[in-house]
Amino acid sequence: MIEQVIEKRLAAAKDYIYGFANLNGLLGDEYKEYPYGISIGKRLDDSIVDSIENGPTLEYLNHYKDINDGLNTLSTGICDDLRKEGINCLAIIPTVPTSGNKFKPYQKTLRYKVSHKMIATRAGLGWIGKTDLFISTNFGARVRLVSILIDRPVKITRQTIDKSRCGNCDICVKKCPAQAANGILWDIHTDRDVFFDAHKCREKCSELAKSLLNTDTRMCGICVSVCPVGKYSRTKGE
Repeated sequence: MIEQVIEKRLAAAKDYIYGFANLNGLLGDEYKEYPYGISIGKRLDDSIVDSIENGPTLEYLNHYKDINDGLNTLSTGICDDLRKEGINCLAIIPTVPTSGNKFKPYQKTLRYKVSHKMIATRAGLGWIGKTDLFISTNFGARVRLVSILIDRPVKITRQTIDKSRCGNCDICVKKCPAQAANGILWDIHTDRDVFFDAHKCREKCSELAKSLLNTDTRMCGICVSVCPVGKYSRTKGE
């Protein structure tokens, strides 16, 4: 029934991935009434991502915002439908606001209270790359995520992914203009700060956005563009 609700809302199913996750013990006390989660990913446009060579483009910025807005609308709509079926749920927006009280804790740690990437790995949709990107088995790094927390047990259809599948590939590490990654592989026992400096990345993203887009935002996209997993998936027609 939950799958039917989700698929009814997916306008172009081939551009989406989704999965279910058991989140027992993985979220803070404020989310304890939601022991399960739904992870949904939307594929980014290949032509836009391919155009990123030395930093963000205006087209990529607008596409990024449009995808986030679409995922926000999608997750809210799915939640509305689930509530009609008696399922308590909470949609987690794709990204935090860049101002206000909700932004202050994030600005200090650059961590969300609910990690979309964590839920996606628990749902078996992919793993965390060397530059802290979520890398899906379907679309590589060319994907944006949204999450829905639910109180209803769900059938887990995929095995969780507990460690990186990047192997010896270090293209994103070499191409990162912030030099924010050291090449250490992620696994569920390795904290982000061990392999990736999020603050260094954010600072460089701000610098690039100001110089290339003349906007006060934080955006790069180079690691998304160069990741070979997304390019391989495209050639296979996935």
